[in-house]
Amino acid sequence: MRTDSSPGTLPAREHLPAGDAGTPVLDVVIPVYNEEKDLQPCVLRLHDHLKRTFPYAFRITIADNASTDTTPQVSRRLEAELAEVKSFRLEQKGRGRALRTVWSASDAPILAYMDVDLSTDLNALLPLVAPLISGHSDLAIGSRLARSSRVVRGPKREFISRAYNLILRGSLQARFSDAQCGFKAIRRDVAQVLLPLVEDTGWFFDTEMLVLAERAGLRIHEVPVDWVDDPNSTVHIVKTATEDLKGVWRVGRALATGSLSLDRLARPFGDDPRDREIQDVPKGLARQLVGFCVVGALSTLFYLLMYSGFRVFTGSQVANALALLVSAIANTAANRRLTFGVRGRGGAVRHQAQGLVVFGIGLALTSGSLAALNAASSDPAHSTELAVLIAANLAATVLRFLLFRAWVFPDQRDTDSMVVASHHPEHAPVPTPSSRTCSTATLAQTGHHGPLPQRPVAHRAPQYSYETAQFRAGEAADGTWRDATMQLQPVRPHDTDSRDSR
Repeated sequence: MRTDSSPGTLPAREHLPAGDAGTPVLDVVIPVYNEEKDLQPCVLRLHDHLKRTFPYAFRITIADNASTDTTPQVSRRLEAELAEVKSFRLEQKGRGRALRTVWSASDAPILAYMDVDLSTDLNALLPLVAPLISGHSDLAIGSRLARSSRVVRGPKREFISRAYNLILRGSLQARFSDAQCGFKAIRRDVAQVLLPLVEDTGWFFDTEMLVLAERAGLRIHEVPVDWVDDPNSTVHIVKTATEDLKGVWRVGRALATGSLSLDRLARPFGDDPRDREIQDVPKGLARQLVGFCVVGALSTLFYLLMYSGFRVFTGSQVANALALLVSAIANTAANRRLTFGVRGRGGAVRHQAQGLVVFGIGLALTSGSLAALNAASSDPAHSTELAVLIAANLAATVLRFLLFRAWVFPDQRDTDSMVVASHHPEHAPVPTPSSRTCSTATLAQTGHHGPLPQRPVAHRAPQYSYETAQFRAGEAADGTWRDATMQLQPVRPHDTDSRDSR
């Protein structure tokens, strides 16, 4: 259920056909900073491997993060010698900034990246991207922590990597096994909607991307990899770990407050019998019932504890009213977020007000039950009071669910879809079923961030010129481009964040 103004859902995944001549299916990005020694052997080795083993057209893009050595010259020389190699020059550092900039500009339907040291065995590259090409998965990552992975590295890095992933599991409930492996891929239609939600421009970029994708219900495929540590790595471990922990705190807080519109990343499933329409059964009823029962059970325990505490200082009626009021506010907030999937602060006050009306009905039921008990017995036992209250609360719970579902949190998917469909810039036509093959470039030019169109043929995306691929990342942030042939779409204003020194 969507309650914000998110643009919509992703289309169903499709198997990508082989592209036309000159149109790459895979774009492998290699972010580099002062890698004049390793860059050429890395690119030549990767190019040879893809030529021999990859069955689709490909591109290798060198993303130079403001290198101060001869890395730019090496990049241009490789671009001149190999037709499948292109180079980008950014005037600011940050691996996340480089990946977002290049991925946002690429026309390839499958986007990947790997570290320049090629620590990961290249035989894992095709298994990495195959689930994305087939339409099975949305993202794919290499995992050094899988049981079948073979890893050679020192105990210090092994400890840091496992500790970091334990932190992600404990704090952000991440279920993927390896967030830091520099070997990942994503479908372009997913990246166009997911990247604007990712704020980090440094090393935490891909961790944040994976956490948001997983929370949105996207499918992440993991590939066990063979990996050999690069002893000459220039990564500053302490500084990187500090920034990563700050990122974990920021993302955790955003997820807890519901400030991220993750429902824009929702994707329909395939031809699953569980997803077919069943008449006279509301959508999501089973899931909402389970969530409501869990919240209700916890709320009942909370209510009984509150009642027992208040009962020490006051009479049964006052204790019941106070306990029910406190638990009702908590119950409405929990059901709002967990049962009915309402995110953000919009409408929270109205929902609580409506919840208090429902609370009043529950108060009438429970208070009436207590009044009847006191009329029947002048001094009922405390256990008898609790039993009567439990029975009354069960009746109130059924009524509360019906009121929550039909009145407080009605299913607004159809209404939201109508609003989203009519909310377009004045110069952009409203898409119709017959116009679903419009290009993603048109969507970017009109500022449209709505549902991505169904693309029957992946290689029909507009061609992109890489002939003048050098630019300044600062220009991307303010939307100005000095090279008229370089029509990149800026993704986030954070690209010029001066605090990122990596």
